[in-house]
Amino acid sequence: MSDAGLADRLADRVLEIVDVASESGSEAALAAHVLAVLGPAGARDAGDTCVLAGTTSRAERPLVLLAGHLDTVPAQGNFPGSRDADWVHGLGAADMKAALGVMVELALAPPPDATVDVGFVFFGREELPFGDSALTPLLAREPGLREADLVVVMEPTGNELHAGCVGNINATWTFRGVAGHSARPWLADNAIHRAAAGIAALAQREPVDHEFAGLTFREVVSAVTIHGGVARNVVPDTCVAEVNMRYAPGTSAAEAEATLRGLCEPFGELRIDGNAPSGAVPGDNALVRRLVDAGRLSVAPKQAWTPVAEFATAGVDAINFGPGDPQYAHRRDERVAIASLVESYNTLVRFLCA
Repeated sequence: MSDAGLADRLADRVLEIVDVASESGSEAALAAHVLAVLGPAGARDAGDTCVLAGTTSRAERPLVLLAGHLDTVPAQGNFPGSRDADWVHGLGAADMKAALGVMVELALAPPPDATVDVGFVFFGREELPFGDSALTPLLAREPGLREADLVVVMEPTGNELHAGCVGNINATWTFRGVAGHSARPWLADNAIHRAAAGIAALAQREPVDHEFAGLTFREVVSAVTIHGGVARNVVPDTCVAEVNMRYAPGTSAAEAEATLRGLCEPFGELRIDGNAPSGAVPGDNALVRRLVDAGRLSVAPKQAWTPVAEFATAGVDAINFGPGDPQYAHRRDERVAIASLVESYNTLVRFLCA
């Protein structure tokens, strides 16, 4: 097939997928659509809005899994989608329906000269908190997936290879004082002022760089929301901020929580609401080198959380590689370049065929 023909086929497939609504928690229609399209390729319903296709248990050849999530963030006036000569536009186009389109086309026509077995994993609820993900339960009930030699999680990377991923803590930080009349603040203890002191101290903390497997990840902490106050004539006794921390591979979940408590608890009470673990960078994996060579790929650290962490927790080497550009993810003007779809597809064909 010509490059122009391949570009049109991929773009049409991505737009078809964009136009099936699948906001987090409502992925059933898209899971059913993927199952129907890939029925001839032996796809099966793996339960809980998960679909599997291709080879999903290791035999004699190395097993590579291509994995992608079906869900999107909520619409922002960008559904349904559209396309022009260069771009596919719409909700989820970059994150990560571009990748789903590439996966579907590869599953329908796997390269006949492949020297590895390839399987396809579609799952839901990735955009929700870690505890809601459909992937971890899928890995528990499908042991064959844990036999893979490499998983390519097709998160948007702009066709770079992003190794590992940072852990992600969400926490609630509560500051307490004593309420009083704003005309006599010396008789009260202003919780908002307490919060200001704590947040100011947090803001002074510079990112902490951690080198892991030759890549530099940044440990960062941010106050992301703040709520407080009763009325304009009341000194408040409570103020609540929400805090987000990203921590590097090689740092345990417990170590990261201890660091965050050390920063926050001198000023107020801290409650950990969720802690998604970091994802390890694969060691000396020949398939990772093969993918880098297949696309002459740049390699960078993944300064975000992705399902690489869920595969790593299950003992499976995984990396991030996909056609979407991260700068367009979750935006009102979300889009993916059609040329990027072609590049991703061709890189994966070369990788699978070596």
